[in-house]
Amino acid sequence: MPIAAKLDEFGKPAWIAAVVLGFMVWWPIGLMTLAFAFGSGRMGRGQFAGFPRWKGGCGDWKRNARHWHRSSGNAAFDEYRNETLKRLEDEEQEFRDFLERLRQAKDKQEFDQFMADRRGRQTPTNEAGEHA
Repeated sequence: MPIAAKLDEFGKPAWIAAVVLGFMVWWPIGLMTLAFAFGSGRMGRGQFAGFPRWKGGCGDWKRNARHWHRSSGNAAFDEYRNETLKRLEDEEQEFRDFLERLRQAKDKQEFDQFMADRRGRQTPTNEAGEHA
């Protein structure tokens, strides 16, 4: 019988004990056991407590943020929630655009300062016009 099935027979206390023993033996074992227990739903409500299964990286939940909410049964509230989430997504994009413009302005300022400093310290020439 696989270890996971045996631990499932005893429930959460067995999984907690397995995690603790894993950490006592060697911390990566405990960490992997903990990740498995939570990821498989054995330690919580499963599927990360209401979040959809993440496929293809952590960015997917963001793209589908409006779609992972279940209907509340109240159409007016669902519409309000969707509008609010859309507004927040738009504000987030505006803020990201602002930060990008700010970074570009800072980079340009630093580059202009570098060029001004460089022009200010031209190679000195001697009286004959030759570079020293």
